Amino acid sequence: MDFKYDVIVIGAGHAGCEAAAAAANMGSKTCLITMDMNKIGQMSCNPAVGGIAKGQIVREIDALGGYMGLVTDRTAIQFRILNRSKGPAMWSPRAQCDRNKFIWAWREILENTPNLHIWQDTVREILVENGEVVGLVTFWGVTFHAKCIVLTAGTFLNGLMHVGRTMLPGGRMAEPASYELTESIAKHGITYGRMKTGTPVRIDGRSVHYELMDIQDGENDFHKFSFMNTGVRHLKQLPCWTCFTNEETHHILREGLPDSPLFNGQIQSIGPRYCPSIETKIVTFPDKPQHQLFLEPEGETTQELYLNGFSSSLPMDIQIAALKKIPAFKDLIIYRPGYAIEYDYFDPTQLKHTLETKKIKNLFFAGQVNGTTGYEEAAGQGIIAGINAHINCHGGEPFTLARDEAYIGVLIDDLVTKGVDEPYRMFTSRAEYRILLRMDDADMRLTEKAWKLGLVKEDRYELLRQKREAVSHIINFARDYSMKPTLINPILEQLGTTPLRQGCKLIDLINRPQITIDNMAVHVSALKRELDKVNDRKEEIIEAAEILIKYEGYIGRERIIADKLARLESIKIKGKFDYNSIQSLSTEARQKLTKIDPETIAQASRIPGISPSDVNVLLVLCGR
Repeated sequence: MDFKYDVIVIGAGHAGCEAAAAAANMGSKTCLITMDMNKIGQMSCNPAVGGIAKGQIVREIDALGGYMGLVTDRTAIQFRILNRSKGPAMWSPRAQCDRNKFIWAWREILENTPNLHIWQDTVREILVENGEVVGLVTFWGVTFHAKCIVLTAGTFLNGLMHVGRTMLPGGRMAEPASYELTESIAKHGITYGRMKTGTPVRIDGRSVHYELMDIQDGENDFHKFSFMNTGVRHLKQLPCWTCFTNEETHHILREGLPDSPLFNGQIQSIGPRYCPSIETKIVTFPDKPQHQLFLEPEGETTQELYLNGFSSSLPMDIQIAALKKIPAFKDLIIYRPGYAIEYDYFDPTQLKHTLETKKIKNLFFAGQVNGTTGYEEAAGQGIIAGINAHINCHGGEPFTLARDEAYIGVLIDDLVTKGVDEPYRMFTSRAEYRILLRMDDADMRLTEKAWKLGLVKEDRYELLRQKREAVSHIINFARDYSMKPTLINPILEQLGTTPLRQGCKLIDLINRPQITIDNMAVHVSALKRELDKVNDRKEEIIEAAEILIKYEGYIGRERIIADKLARLESIKIKGKFDYNSIQSLSTEARQKLTKIDPETIAQASRIPGISPSDVNVLLVLCGR
């Protein structure tokens, strides 16, 4: 049997779902191939979406017309904004989700997306002719012909799971690994390596002493992930709980270290620095008497709980014995132990910024196969790969995002420019322009771009237009409306801020830390009347306006810096130089520039080991 498609996506995890939906919604005849249709969008590790910087990525995906935010809002069982004590550049949404409902929400979307078919099978081989991908062959012996292929195989490529000295092949617990696919790609000159990740024990909630833990409730304000006017408010929320390990727990864990795959030589690959196993924590921080754990529900109607902070590949008897030394888990019963998994990944410096491979035309990689970790990082790559796969099929300019336009842009630029030596996780600290990449304005930054591509439809674009108009109206009103000291000073004293000596504009008061648009509206009837004109998403629009008012100076200064550096982005150098022949470059610069072959001077400047003097040499050679 032969099938013909424009775009084929391999793997239906978070990257694959977004890639397939994007390509199909833009008009490509698309097929999503997955081993198990009942695991589409499966949360392999923790049942949560978002977090610091990750939440911003989800909002960017939503602004681009993706679905992760909508699915999260629809299936959330707890919602919170992290980093509220810091400025808006650091605010990050996070939601606990019902794991099973998340899968079925994604499946419902994909099964009803025009141009998109789903095929349950395992891919054996990528077919390449004259350096260009032309199709694939599955283990069922089916040949698929395609103009573009997006590989999003996650941890399944030659996956190997570890619990103590026991090793089992698999891409996830109780799911088979994918064999032969890595080798079919590597024979075309694409290099690969091995990485490791892990997941914690899953606990039977009936065995937990919740009264011995601290409760962590969600929040019921207006925030959510999607910018769409869905009406979801997360009113029904389940709590999480926190507790700590102790010295007795650590003693048992240390006794088990000789049987730990991480420390007995069984695992050779590199794990995620910022999500370490519990055994790594006690070895790295031997003097720390306790480590915080977070107990998270897996769904509304299940007793299954996820123990965040206790990833482990120690023997299961060691895991259980150590946990039983924590008072809340003294009668512990588990569903399954924690385990580590090793898998293949491909060096992401072999990719263009579109996520197309440099060596095989029309083959795209997205997600953990690029050395990242996290659902959000995977999904962000997936939507970019899906967009560009469609463009490669039907024509158009490549679609990429700059570092000052999106966290997704920072993520992809870091991958293709710097590569990875450990699983990559996004943080706000990785972005130079955090104040420009806030969670509140992802739609302002990206939705018009997606609308021009045809990925965002008219209803979503109209919401953006309305929001822009409303935010602009509020800011202009505040800039023009005069405040008289005699009328406002009693209110200012009540709010704990300095009274006025002379009149000022309302915008000057809103700039004060004690003043908000909301508390001014209580006392300034003209402002309240203006706000009442906003019918939908009033809180979101007020928040956006207030941030732009209070942080105008910071935003403007960062935009000037970004625009200056953008000039280097305009100087194209790809294919212009034989770097090995330029003796004025350092040896390291010649080697790395030859390997990565950067698109622009700006990208070259971000390659580790490229010094300012190397950049100056390139500028001179460009005549600048």
